[in-house]
Amino acid sequence: MSGLVYSYTRFSDPRQASGHSVQRQTDFAEKWAKDNGLRLDSELTMRDEGLSAFHQKHVTKGALGTFLAAVEAGKVPPGSVLIVEALDRLSRANPMDAQAQLTSIVNAGLTVVTASDKQVYSRESLKKDSIKLVISVLYMIKAHEESAHKSERVASAIVGKCKDWELGKFRGKLRQGKDPQWLRETPDGWELIPERVDALRKAVALYLAGQSGQDIAAKLAAEGVSPFNGLLSSAHFYKVVKNPNLIGVKTVVVETEDVRGEFALKEYYPAVLSATEWDDLQAVNGQRGRRGAKSTIPHIITGLGITYCGYCGCAMSGQHLFGKIKNHGDKLKDGYRRLLCAAKQYGKACPHPVSRSVAPVERAIMNYCSDILNLRALYGGDRSAPLREQLKAQRQRAGEIAEQSGNLMNAILSASSGVAPSMLVEKMSELETEKRTLERAMAHTEAQISALARNDVNGVQAKWAELAKGVQELDYDARLQAKQLVADTFERIVVYSTGVRPDDENRFTDVVLLAKGGASRMLRVDKSGVWQALEDVQQEVMVA
Repeated sequence: MSGLVYSYTRFSDPRQASGHSVQRQTDFAEKWAKDNGLRLDSELTMRDEGLSAFHQKHVTKGALGTFLAAVEAGKVPPGSVLIVEALDRLSRANPMDAQAQLTSIVNAGLTVVTASDKQVYSRESLKKDSIKLVISVLYMIKAHEESAHKSERVASAIVGKCKDWELGKFRGKLRQGKDPQWLRETPDGWELIPERVDALRKAVALYLAGQSGQDIAAKLAAEGVSPFNGLLSSAHFYKVVKNPNLIGVKTVVVETEDVRGEFALKEYYPAVLSATEWDDLQAVNGQRGRRGAKSTIPHIITGLGITYCGYCGCAMSGQHLFGKIKNHGDKLKDGYRRLLCAAKQYGKACPHPVSRSVAPVERAIMNYCSDILNLRALYGGDRSAPLREQLKAQRQRAGEIAEQSGNLMNAILSASSGVAPSMLVEKMSELETEKRTLERAMAHTEAQISALARNDVNGVQAKWAELAKGVQELDYDARLQAKQLVADTFERIVVYSTGVRPDDENRFTDVVLLAKGGASRMLRVDKSGVWQALEDVQQEVMVA
């Protein structure tokens, strides 16, 4: 026999590593290698601690997966031996998958040896004693069933504790999922870590002010603070701002073959944000283009997914011609900040592909919205009306799902064979998935409605007026905040670069402002940014 000897150890719970099985298997591997004249590969002794073989995490995330990939790539010498404590260390997955995994290893010219019963699985041994393959399958069936039963018991226990929490009967700890790193565990529960909470609240405040995740991460890193064990990354930040842990809610999702449930355990953790702050945060999260601000001069009407060309319906894009700056330290002139139709980027042709300075349009919008009478006219009546209609439709669909689920459950329970038809079970699962998606959508819509209800016109008008000068002077923070105001106020902005009826002399730009809530206004803007309000318009815009 040629090749090397490899040892593989797996524990689904890292605490199992404190036992004697690791040393026992190591001793067995060394002795087996010596007795058979082979060398134990100490560099690739594999251990997967805390990875489940029932869910195949040791294959998808662990050392065994790396080893199997090396086998497929031909990097493991033929004639090599893989030593495991028992076959269930390799897999507790579906028996067919587990048997296929064992077969693939053996077919690659390797031998599997189990330390517990000293069985040898190789091409030669299985040819001589084919019943051994049958026994291995039976062993895998038993291992899978044991894991499945254990998984169902654990899932049922978790669901029971979640229901008791909702009823106020249980206030212990649930060991499922990860807990927030801005908390410290105590014997009675959790406590906030002040310096991490301060960093987190600062990050959220910067985000609400229009900063991007990348900029926020850089600022916190420069100050040497973080809500987490390590530095904050932009990707992690965007996940955190959507996590209800911020308001003390622990989300628990349980999904096994027989047990399903999703729970939001309120007041499980100490809250970092109030319910009002959370609603404001979720309203901002739902805005497209919210991760912008890569430029040193943030665009305020483009990059949000709401500004379109009136001639062809394609998105409008912003362009800064920094190469035109002659002297270091000079500001970019208005004429070098352009607004243009992006049709060409999508392989389309715009009938009037004119590039205009964006400065007059920005100036006109800022000045228009700084006047409280204009803003009230733009807001019109109840701006939340479309959202309320949307929420009504969502709730109606939720009721339909509940009714369909009830009918399916009755059909499953009354199945004459006592076994639920697979089509019914599959449909039940689809409805459960749709229900969870719909619940998240409803929560977001409710957050938007709450945010609009608190958005007083007088306060908003003051913000527009306060930021107008900073926007014109290209102040970074002022422009980011103005961009947020644009996102909060407008459903769509439609730009006719040379007027609704194109003007060959390019004397003005027509801009249609469609506010959230349905009211619309058209502004005719000249090259200096002076605007003239035209009649209310009802504009249907083709979106590419």
